[in-house]
Amino acid sequence: MLETAHAAIRSAATKLGLDEDAVKQLIDINNEHIFDIKLKNGRTYPAYRVQHSNKRGPYKGGIRFHPEVDIDEVRALAILMSFKTAAVGLPLGGGKGGIEVDPKTLNQNDLEELSRKYVRHLHPHIGPDKDVPAPDVNTNPGIIDWMVDEYEIITGDKTGASFTGKTVARGGSLGRDAATGSGGVIALETLLKHLGKTGQKLTYGVQGFGNVGSFFATVAEGDQPNWRLIAASDSSTGLYCKSGLKPSDLSRHKKNGGSFKEYKADGVSSITNQDLVGLEVDVLVLAALGDAVNKKNMHTVQAKYIVEMANGPVSNEAFEFLDKKDVVVLPDIIANAGGVIVSYLEWLQNKSGEHWSESGVNNKLEKYMTSAVDNLYKTHLSKKVSLRDAAYINAIKNLS
Repeated sequence: MLETAHAAIRSAATKLGLDEDAVKQLIDINNEHIFDIKLKNGRTYPAYRVQHSNKRGPYKGGIRFHPEVDIDEVRALAILMSFKTAAVGLPLGGGKGGIEVDPKTLNQNDLEELSRKYVRHLHPHIGPDKDVPAPDVNTNPGIIDWMVDEYEIITGDKTGASFTGKTVARGGSLGRDAATGSGGVIALETLLKHLGKTGQKLTYGVQGFGNVGSFFATVAEGDQPNWRLIAASDSSTGLYCKSGLKPSDLSRHKKNGGSFKEYKADGVSSITNQDLVGLEVDVLVLAALGDAVNKKNMHTVQAKYIVEMANGPVSNEAFEFLDKKDVVVLPDIIANAGGVIVSYLEWLQNKSGEHWSESGVNNKLEKYMTSAVDNLYKTHLSKKVSLRDAAYINAIKNLS
């Protein structure tokens, strides 16, 4: 993923005529915090916080708990966050954090201890005007509540603006849960409008029916009646139904603790995640992890459009191959920016002591996403570059 991020930045920088020194300045990371967290049970876990750039405002980015977290992944995600906030015009920088742990192996007490000790180590380096973390893979509002509480105990800060993605009771924003998926729907809808495809019927598949993928599908179900979900997958298996899957039913099944391996419905058959990548659909929504489309499977892609709802789901080599085949890739730093936009809106609410309505938050989200895609498409046309290059060109201009 780090290689993919660097390649995307270099490609856009080259088209802007920037030299190697300028590229290095864009890529160079401000601070890295690498440490171990030892729990009372004797286990030790490597932990990270990377702060890439604060040129536009406080560092901003999630914290993930995953057994495959490593420093290169966190570096890549921190860089991507700087370019994401710049691409959509937020006055924020970019950072990322993680702990190399499988949270399923921890009980609630261990999970809380791990979360609080992460903050104890980092508290001098984070805060409302320094670095504002948020949830990411395998972290949630409950974990963030522990973290913001620990920060408050240590520092006395009572604004709640030290973290975003909190529960609503603790100062979280309405609309935050659905924000990334909803933003993706707005982004695709806006892009299709520019392409003259508004209102046309299309089929789509979602790889990764977690929080982001499920909200993308359920929001589309309500707002885009001409979009038909025919395939979806989670970590257990994939589902396919030519006549269409019902996103709200799939979401309900997942919320009740079920996996797709157990899901049964008329006309629904099982497929693999790799089958889904190569499925004949109009739109492929990638909402799982990075490098989902790579040199091994890029030849199988039949979709006309790819929406990058995960971070770096199309490798650089795969992107270049698909770009030559005229597959339109809506880049991650635009497509999945809904989450950080509403995180920014939560931060503003906390700092001002306000609490906005869900409709008010959603209206602001739509304005940011629509404007970002409008600017993306304008640069795509004026510079005659891919949408990925256009997104990074816009970000570089805002970071300069």
